[in-house]
Amino acid sequence: MLVQICVGSSCHLKGSKDIVDLMRDAVEKNKLDGYVTLSGSFCTGKCNREGVSITIDDEVYTGITRDNFSEFFNDKILGKVERGI
Repeated sequence: MLVQICVGSSCHLKGSKDIVDLMRDAVEKNKLDGYVTLSGSFCTGKCNREGVSITIDDEVYTGITRDNFSEFFNDKILGKVERGI
């Protein structure tokens, strides 16, 4: 699974560094190092949305913040791992 976190100017100002740190920690804590590939990306074209944009494989998710990160991770990453997607 390829997880790309936008680090472009808009997402950077919205806290992408915090999201990168949270994602790295969550992947490590859940022992997904061999399953999840983390990468940075530049603008996904969703800059007018609140929060940070994250692309998982080819699907873009917007509005990721420190407050909703855990829910996002559990649903979109752990959920896919558990379902074998």
